[in-house]
This record gives sequence, C-alpha cells and structure tokens, in this order.
Amino acid sequence: MAKTNIIGVYDDEDVLMKAIHFMQKKNIQIKDVLSPIPIHGVFEALKLTTRLPLATFFYGVLGTSLTFAFLYWASVVNYPLKFGGKPLNTLSFIIILFVATIFIGTFLTFMTFFIRQKLYPGKEVQILDPRSTDDKMLIVVDKDEKLSAAEINDIKSAMRESGASEVNEVEEITTKKKFVWKHEKDIH
Repeated sequence: MAKTNIIGVYDDEDVLMKAIHFMQKKNIQIKDVLSPIPIHGVFEALKLTTRLPLATFFYGVLGTSLTFAFLYWASVVNYPLKFGGKPLNTLSFIIILFVATIFIGTFLTFMTFFIRQKLYPGKEVQILDPRSTDDKMLIVVDKDEKLSAAEINDIKSAMRESGASEVNEVEEITTKKKFVWKHEKDIH
C-alpha cells in the first residue's frame, strides 16, 4: 500500500520559512521540507538534530591516531634511520598526519551519511515533485489514515493561507527494484 502525502509547493524561501512557523503554530506535523538549495534556518525550525558532526570529530581522532601509529611504526620501529643526529620519534611527518586526518575523517563521514540514508548505486530515486530539484520548495505532511477529512482540509487550507502556490496529494511509490550490472554486450 502506498503512503499518501500532502504537499505544499512554494516559490520563495522566505514564504517557506514563514509557512513552517505558521504550520507549527497550528500544530501540523511537518514530515519533510524539500528544496533545490540549502535554506538557512529550516533545520532549526523543524527542531531536527544530527550527530554527524560528533561522528566526524571521532573519525578525525581515529584518523590521527591510526596515522600517527602507522608513521611511528614505519619510521621508528620497523625501519629506523638516524640522520643528522635527530631522534627517531620526531614529528617530521606532521603534514602527512594532517592530510591523512582530514582524508579519513571526510571519507568515514561520507560513508556514514550514505549508509544512514540508505544511498547505494542503483537505488531508485523517489521524487515527490520533480520541480523540487529545479525552482520550487515543498513542505510535506504525512496524510495519516487516522486523519479525518476535516483535518486534511485544515492542513490544505493552512498551506494555502501560508502562501503555497499549489497544494497536492501525492502517493509515495515504494517499489523495490533490484539493481543488476549489465555488461556492454547485453546492452546492445
């Protein structure tokens, strides 16, 4: 069974922000906000939180630790070279340590994001309104089975009152398409 959403289409980001606050005052539960550009304040207005920056910090610490351990092992334990009277455990590899920390932290953060969002090659994209990737902004409200017809009409009228250029009901298509790699011979 497909889930149905009520979608308010907005043309301006300022109108969208006012609409979010307006709908929250009317105790309408907003499921999602879709926009082709990042809009400052939406994340805070929806009271969303994320632990991704904390994960990035820990990945950076892990990257620093692993890189330092490897460089110490490689230059002091495994193949020590004394040159110029310098001790073996100098921090001559600080640039490598810095670059590897950034790389490992960034790579693991991206992997965490992709895994958490269930993004993988061949995943079928579900776009509720194709214009949300071009020039329109959307407020999505879940049309729950428990909602009465009067409540649904209240949600739609609140969207229109708050400046929506259109209000639509759209079904989410939840198809599970298996991705198959095709060899070039199979395509022609």
